Amino acid sequence: MPDDQSVEEKGQIPTNLRLLAVIEEVARAGVPVTPSAVNEVLALPKPTVHRLFATAEQQGFLQRDIDGRSYGPGPRLRRLAVDTMTSERVRGLRLAVLRRVADEVGETCNIAIPDRDGMFYLDRVETHWPLRINLPIGSQVPFYCTASGKMHLSCLRSDYLDRLLANLNLKAMTGRTITDPAALRTELSASREQGFATDNEEFMEGMSAIAVPIKDTRGRLLATLSVHAPVQRHTMQSLQGYLDVLKSAAAELSLIASD
Repeated sequence: MPDDQSVEEKGQIPTNLRLLAVIEEVARAGVPVTPSAVNEVLALPKPTVHRLFATAEQQGFLQRDIDGRSYGPGPRLRRLAVDTMTSERVRGLRLAVLRRVADEVGETCNIAIPDRDGMFYLDRVETHWPLRINLPIGSQVPFYCTASGKMHLSCLRSDYLDRLLANLNLKAMTGRTITDPAALRTELSASREQGFATDNEEFMEGMSAIAVPIKDTRGRLLATLSVHAPVQRHTMQSLQGYLDVLKSAAAELSLIASD
């Protein structure tokens, strides 16, 4: 884990900021990390670091990963992230971009963020068409069979992706759902190369979707921007015709998120 200017000089973090520094480093990592890895940056006494991790876990800010040794954001930290992302000023700017994209594409557009068990719909602008898919803000959808979820999975570090796929229940949601881990890994590799992910009626019969990443200042996936539509109005190929619109909007949303 690299040093960052937001971290005080190693070993000189004020006592009242040490817990916050631990939480900040776990969030910054983007994947579950061990206390030892975090302490490579913080350089605190080893007992102190383990005590801080235990406190953060007890209070719900951190959550132990499936390996039992590493930690990721807990439910309280994830709620804090959502509350921050939905603050009035930031959300107003984000919705303005989302509405513009929805108007240009003519279909429902969503912003989703990865949660522990799936993608969480943070913002949504509905199409004016009477035929539409009802997935309101706050909905959680699976990683493996949605465009936004596959975009997220495609950005994960390979070793973490392997562990995740080994434990995901790849339940068939439709006849098109990819349920074979090797086939899904191939699909994710293609998504990573091309910079977008698709859902070709894999989550819901009759619905196609496409998603692009919204990245943070370090180039990591922060959220996804997606559009979905009934297959009666759009084929997968026609949705891909809006990729330039989506990618341009995602770049704008990245700037908004980093302000």
